[in-house]
Amino acid sequence: MGFPKLETERLLLRELTLLDTDAMFRYFSKESVIRYFGMDSFENIEQAKTTIQTFKNRYEEGSVFRWGIEKKGTGQLIGTCGFHLINNHHKRAEIGYELDDTYWGQGYASEALQAILTYGFESLQLIRIAAVVYVENKASQKLLKKAGFQEEGLLRKHMIQNGVAHDTILYSLLKEEWQK
Repeated sequence: MGFPKLETERLLLRELTLLDTDAMFRYFSKESVIRYFGMDSFENIEQAKTTIQTFKNRYEEGSVFRWGIEKKGTGQLIGTCGFHLINNHHKRAEIGYELDDTYWGQGYASEALQAILTYGFESLQLIRIAAVVYVENKASQKLLKKAGFQEEGLLRKHMIQNGVAHDTILYSLLKEEWQK
């Protein structure tokens, strides 16, 4: 079975390839995009290549699904989204996403999120999907709440960004909540 492609009204969620290196480097170099990502901004294009290869390797191991988000008709990568910390025995995973700031505020993140939630609950048969969000990341919190996620609690000094420890909030969505 090949890497699953997901399609929404405006987006194609597809496998990342080395052809996406330049686009990924461009937006992962922006502090605005990665400030809540849990890693420092890219300083060279090799970091983008390594990230794409890491996503591919972890997919092959069964621990990560990371889709490239492409705006239909453009062939251009505008972000990524997917699952990590997949636990098949306990039927749970954590989601993550980022979007080039050029595309913020246009509903693309919400559209991509709905597609991967459907894939997670229906195709992967997950019963729980979680997300960890920086306390300061109000836009992501709003996105998750709009999708039905519930806040579970504060994780103190949970992630390091640019050498600084940040508190995060744990959110989750259960399959039965999503089906309502």
